[in-house]
This record gives sequence, C-alpha cells and structure tokens, in this order.
Amino acid sequence: MDGKYSKYFSEKSLWDKIKRYSKEAGEKVIYAVLLLFYTMQDKSVSAKAKLGIAAALGYFILPTDAIFDLTPLIGFSDDLGVLLFILSQVSASITPEAKQKARIKLYDWFGEIDIDQLQNIENKTI
Repeated sequence: MDGKYSKYFSEKSLWDKIKRYSKEAGEKVIYAVLLLFYTMQDKSVSAKAKLGIAAALGYFILPTDAIFDLTPLIGFSDDLGVLLFILSQVSASITPEAKQKARIKLYDWFGEIDIDQLQNIENKTI
C-alpha cells in the first residue's frame, strides 16, 4: 500500500467517518477498520506495519477514493480490498485483545453481529 494515504489518517477523522458511514459501509468493513485501528495502538507493532495500517485507514477516510463511498452496493468494496490486503500483511500482529476490542465496539454500533463474517475478515476471506 502506498504510504501517501497515511497523511489522511487521524484518529478524529477515522471516528468521524465511522460515525457518518458505518451503516453504509457495513459490519465487515467497519470490523476490518477496527481490527487495524486497535492493532496499530499496540506498542509491539513495528513502525513499518503501523505505516501500512495508517495508509489503509487513510484510504478508508479519504472521500475521493477509487470507488465513491456512497455508490450503492459497491461504494466500500475498494476500501474493503485495501483493508484486507493490509490485514494480511499484519496478521501476525493482531492480538486476541485487538479482536476483542473490535468486536465489542462493533457490537455497540450494530447490535447482533455475524461471528462467521468476522472470522472471514480475520482470515482475510469474504
């Protein structure tokens, strides 16, 4: 992932984007975002991995990406592809604690969640 997108990442802009578009993006995209966010907060994660995560999250935040985010049905598909790619690159750094925090936050926003879908994201399959 090109590091140029990392300049678009900030915690405030991430939470703002999630707050505005979580329902449109869906639980798979938001779970991938949360997994990366909580993984990036881990002090044991390398700077290189954090840069990749910041780039992927910056791409998610950026309103003018490859496919406009509000395009019905496919608007967040490019974001999910980028998020899954970075998840595959940092999978060894994703702790059970990061997964638990992401699932709790997802449950707070969506209520009942599909555990199979979450495991698919963790396994980088859709």
